[in-house]
Amino acid sequence: MSRPLIRVPPPGPKAAKVIEDHYKYLATTTHDPSTLPLVVERGEGVWLFDVDGNVYLDFSSAISVANLGYPTHREVMEAVVNQLKLIAHAAGTDFFNPYQVKLARKLSTIAPGVFRKKVFLCNSGTEANEAAIKITRYSTGRKYFISFIGAFHGRTIGSLSLTASKPVHRGRFFPLMPGVVHVPYPNPYRNPWHIDGYEEPEELVNRVIEYIEYWVFSHYTPLDEVAAIFFEPIQGEGGYVVPPKGFFKELRKLADRHGILLVDDEVQMGLGRAGAMFAIERFGIVPDVITLAKSLGGGVAPVGATVFREDLDLEVGAHSNTFGGHALASVAALKTIEVTESLLQNVRRLEPLFREGLGELKDRFEFVGDVRGLGLAWGIEFVKGGGSREHNVKVRGRVISEALRRGLVLLPCGKSAVRVSPPIIISEEQAAMGLSILGEAIKAAAR
Repeated sequence: MSRPLIRVPPPGPKAAKVIEDHYKYLATTTHDPSTLPLVVERGEGVWLFDVDGNVYLDFSSAISVANLGYPTHREVMEAVVNQLKLIAHAAGTDFFNPYQVKLARKLSTIAPGVFRKKVFLCNSGTEANEAAIKITRYSTGRKYFISFIGAFHGRTIGSLSLTASKPVHRGRFFPLMPGVVHVPYPNPYRNPWHIDGYEEPEELVNRVIEYIEYWVFSHYTPLDEVAAIFFEPIQGEGGYVVPPKGFFKELRKLADRHGILLVDDEVQMGLGRAGAMFAIERFGIVPDVITLAKSLGGGVAPVGATVFREDLDLEVGAHSNTFGGHALASVAALKTIEVTESLLQNVRRLEPLFREGLGELKDRFEFVGDVRGLGLAWGIEFVKGGGSREHNVKVRGRVISEALRRGLVLLPCGKSAVRVSPPIIISEEQAAMGLSILGEAIKAAAR
């Protein structure tokens, strides 16, 4: 394919029937057919084909799962097919197998930090974060956690307790896991102190650190009982929010002063999305624990991982699962890492194209309030315009709909933002085409 092709406005008749049957038989999750009535039949590289024959350029990567495109990268596919001839499930937490050992060794090697590491393998991001909760509690003997407003760490009860991006995620699930304190994230565009974090990044960083150090630790959270601080280097579901570059260095200093562990949630931003294998590398610090999932399986196998300092390890029987160390998933993940390493240069090469292209859209349209990002992870926040920063959810929805009608797939994030996160295999020509369609969609939404 060289460009999108819309044969029938979505949803076409076949898509409409699938959507109707979907609601008959599947549990309610996060679909919104009024905005995104996309029924995917197959994929090819950066292109998605729906059941009515429409062809779309993908700027979503299926929430960073399909970083290597669709159905997956050729090398990953070959590795998976070959492994199917040997064994798929090898009971990795009861039996030993060489595939999970190779994956764990590779993750330990590429993860930041010169210390020795170990790896817990699982099936998803929320499981990787649940493991991080247990590892940090168990190893420190401490009970409390710090997380950030705007964070998304998963939907199981432990990780949901860390999550604070939308009330709907937590509504009617109380009581959650106790002991989590949420603090403001250093969002340059939107923060409690109304500081312009682009103009005064140090002031914003200082306010957040002061809030934790003075207001939280000095008033109501026992400092010697805080096990870990969980964070996303770039908040994903919270709006693709990029903090000031110096924030994590100050957070590392705070954590070191008080013997607190840092848990870096790379579930959405890890493996190349931000222009480095781990997004935290763009900020120059080393966390104690890193969690991964989504793109780790190459879009083929559900796989998550918790990479942690060796001295934090658990005793026999304290934690386990059934599918962790799955042989097929391990092979897919290992090959995905190798392919991703070869694509980092492409991500960094395209970063200026997105920065400039999206910046032009911000200059053109008054209701584009903020544009932020790194690598191929960009957020566009829509506001009412006229100097107001009031969220504009309706325009955000119209932009996604207008983009789909023109053959471009986008996904929402935050309260009124759109994430722009194409597969990292995308070419410069395809990226420019997508940005052009996005501009047309925003112009149509403005009308």
